[in-house]
Order: sequence, then C-alpha cells, then structure tokens
Amino acid sequence: MRDLADSLLSWDRFAVASVVSVRGSAPRDVGAALAVNTDGEVVGSVSGGCVEGAVYELALEVLVSGVPRLATFGYSDDDAFAVGLTCGGELDVLVQRDTPEIREALRAARDGRPAVLRRRLPGTECEFVETWLPQPRLLVFGAIDHASAVATIGRFLGYHVTVCDARPIFATPQRFPDAHEVVVDWPHRYLANTTTDSRTAVVVLTHDPKFDVPVLIEALRTPLAFVGALGSRRTHAERLERLREAGLTGAQLAQLRSPIGLDLGGRSPEETAVSIAAELVALRHGGSGLPLTDLDTPIHRTTAVPDGMCRLRPHVSR
Repeated sequence: MRDLADSLLSWDRFAVASVVSVRGSAPRDVGAALAVNTDGEVVGSVSGGCVEGAVYELALEVLVSGVPRLATFGYSDDDAFAVGLTCGGELDVLVQRDTPEIREALRAARDGRPAVLRRRLPGTECEFVETWLPQPRLLVFGAIDHASAVATIGRFLGYHVTVCDARPIFATPQRFPDAHEVVVDWPHRYLANTTTDSRTAVVVLTHDPKFDVPVLIEALRTPLAFVGALGSRRTHAERLERLREAGLTGAQLAQLRSPIGLDLGGRSPEETAVSIAAELVALRHGGSGLPLTDLDTPIHRTTAVPDGMCRLRPHVSR
C-alpha cells in the first residue's frame, strides 16, 4: 500500500485490499495492495491480473458497508480458471475502508518516515502488521546522459534517487527530472557525509579516475547493498589497480560490480539503465539473471520477510 500513498491521500474515501498471506507461487508478495474510491477509480494490484476483477467488486462492497472482509483466492486442479488464480498459489486478501490509522501511515510513507500499521484480521485471532521503512536510496554519481536513464528506472523501482556530480553545469534538476534530488559536490565527500544503510545502492558513472576512484574507495569501505561502476574491462582493470594501491582489501574489491549491469547486449543510455536495473533486482532477490525459459526452478522466490516487512501474529487485546 505504501507505493499508493499519493493517490490514496488525494481521495476522500477508499477501500483497500491488501495481500496478508501467500502460499505457493502467487504472483505478488505480502503487502501488495489494490484500492478503489467512491468514483470507482482503482489503483494498485494484488495478483498481477488474475483476480483483480473479483477483488475490485469486493472492495466496492466494503466501501459501501464499511465491514472488513478477509477473502482467500486459490488454485483448483478441477477448475483453475473459475477461481481466478491460475499460477498455482493461494493468497489471503484483507479488504477494509480507510481509517485514520491507515491515513497516518500513508502520510508517513509519503514524507519518507518509517511507519507501523496494525490491522485485525476479521474472523481470526491474528493481527496484520506492516512495518514501512523509508525508501532505499540509490546514489548515482556522474551527471551524464546514462545517469538520467538510471534515475528514471531507479525511481520506478522504488528507490529514493540522488544524482551527484562536482560540476554544476551538468548537475542540474532540469537534466534529471526523475531524481528526487540533484547535488553539486565531490562524489566521495558527499558519500562520506550522507546517510546510507545496508539497503543503499551506489552506481558510479563518472568515467573519470579523479572522481570514481575516491568515491569507490569510500563506497567499498561502507556496508552497502550494491556498489557498481560503468566502464570497459580495461577501465575496470586499471581502476582495480588504483584501488589496490589505495589499500583496499581483496574482500572489499570483491564487492565491486564492474563492468556494471547484466549482459543484455544494449548500447543506448536507456538500454544500459535497464541492464543496471536488472542487476540490482537480481542481486536484491537472489536471481540468476538467466532466461526463465532455460530454467525449471520456481518463478517466484519465497522470501522470509518481503520489503513491506509484513507479518502475521496472534492478536492481543489492548
């Protein structure tokens, strides 16, 4: 629901359907949400299309009645299409009207603040808890044309995107409209003084040793989720030598993903950005990067706790 915050906060009233439990190969993770307002407008998704129509109708009912509902959608060998969910999994969906608690959590998410949303599951002894952390950060160093494409796809993937470059003529908001912020500073100095965590991704696109070597030294000494750098294999080899001379260890250098991106064969800035984004997603979820048609493993990997940090627990009256 967090990713729907802007739309939901602009509506006077809405009903929201949230995935609260997933079993098997369901298309969306716990926390996925679909919402409907009084005009019948809809945003979001709970199943990637499989049962959206049924959930939409259920949300309209709850919008009128105000009574929360808990519905299960699953797979039947006898009549798979009749129940809607054809992927072989099963999911439980909580549908309820907006509440002050939901709106406060959405405001926190919109403002980049952490939030905890607790909801009782009707007809059960369980409480549904969503813990929303601020968006993970994507720090893009080097205000080149590739950076604009990376900023666009990074924002699309849910990152809070910062583009940083020491050259004010290039580092302007007009050149990077999809970045949340554009910073004029030396990359290594900005990285040393900004807030990062174990979810932060750093993408270095500068193509200039005086910029990329200092920022990579700083990045590889910091516990981050991803550190990647653009460049040819020759550039990468020369860069590694400079980093060794700076005192970085073998373990630190092993964290550097360069040349950055998966092998998609593209050349344009937009194609390169897709390649970089594909590597980010694959690393984040443990993907192989291979074509699914060549694999026989499950399409959807099971994660203990997804990004939404949702979990079920017994309800305790207060």
